[in-house]
Amino acid sequence: MNDVNSNDLASENTLKRLRDLRFGLLNLHKVLLDAERDAYEQVHGSVTSGQLLQLVISHEQFAWLHTISEFIVRIDEMLHADEPATEGDATIIFAQARELLKPSETGSQFQQNYHKALQRDPAAILSHRDVMKIL
Repeated sequence: MNDVNSNDLASENTLKRLRDLRFGLLNLHKVLLDAERDAYEQVHGSVTSGQLLQLVISHEQFAWLHTISEFIVRIDEMLHADEPATEGDATIIFAQARELLKPSETGSQFQQNYHKALQRDPAAILSHRDVMKIL
């Protein structure tokens, strides 16, 4: 366990930004998931909520969304850890979020799929904008 100087602890403003980021990423994830579901259903027909859950867990078309899910979990763990978050921890999370959400035709698999999603879905663009305002 590291001793944390109280001056290093994340401020209330920083913790609020982390919670806002988490909420924004959850909204973005839902928009991306809905768009991916629509694309899947156009090819394979309608799916139930239970079937969608199985697809999200195991189907390759949805695998790229795991990256954002795992990032949200990291924020949750930071906000609910036994040791309080520091300003440094938050700075790292904000920088990683900015890097993750850089759409790119040549970047990581997530960034490539994210780029495609932003090209075809206006709701994704709006959700992206909302998250970037927080960052």
